[in-house]
Amino acid sequence: MEIMIRIEKLTKSFGKFKALDNISLHLEKGQAVSLLGPNGSGKTTLIKSILGLVVPGKGSITINGRLVSKDESYRAGIGYMPQIGRYPDNMTIEQVIRMVRDIRKDPADCDEELYFRFGLNKVRHKKMRTLSGGTRQKVSASLAFLFSPDIYILDEPTAGLDPVANEILKDKIAAECARGKLVLITSHVLSDLDGLTSHIIYLQDGRLMFHESVEQLQARTGERKLNKIIASILEKQNLITC
Repeated sequence: MEIMIRIEKLTKSFGKFKALDNISLHLEKGQAVSLLGPNGSGKTTLIKSILGLVVPGKGSITINGRLVSKDESYRAGIGYMPQIGRYPDNMTIEQVIRMVRDIRKDPADCDEELYFRFGLNKVRHKKMRTLSGGTRQKVSASLAFLFSPDIYILDEPTAGLDPVANEILKDKIAAECARGKLVLITSHVLSDLDGLTSHIIYLQDGRLMFHESVEQLQARTGERKLNKIIASILEKQNLITC
């Protein structure tokens, strides 16, 4: 399979704290990869490194053949959904989406499926400051998928979504993976990832504990659900933290 994100011996320290410790990963097209680990494990630092927002001390990241440290153009091929979307309070949903489209200057290939399936078109004139957390999440998701990138990075994408919107987003993620896109997801709600995730990355204390397919993990543990799989592995490796 084609490798879309190649991470080699990535290390990042903040003072004496080592946030990432010699991480190497190869992520391939068509995969839905869940990035898991406790708070402070290095997940956010890894995502920010991929996005070019954090400069690693050692190692390299290559995205679709482009070295992150040398070629910023790779960012156009990533759709990013932050955990908390921050938008101008006085702008409407419609204005925010139009602003992002104008910045990209590439409206011809816009994917507005989520915009309409979430019903944002019906509330497009509402100002961002009046929106609930769930509706803000819908805006963030719609923007992440708007330009049909090759790679999606979704940080806690289902947080605050109602059950219907949750299923709509999961359907969209599955459809994009079927088209050969790579989706990297962080989530603390493992039940949301069942049936969606193809691979698991687990970090702890900045180190890579395991990176395997869900099928491999199911065979190794004898469990089917992700929460039971993770609990089984952590217990056997004595990695459960208080």
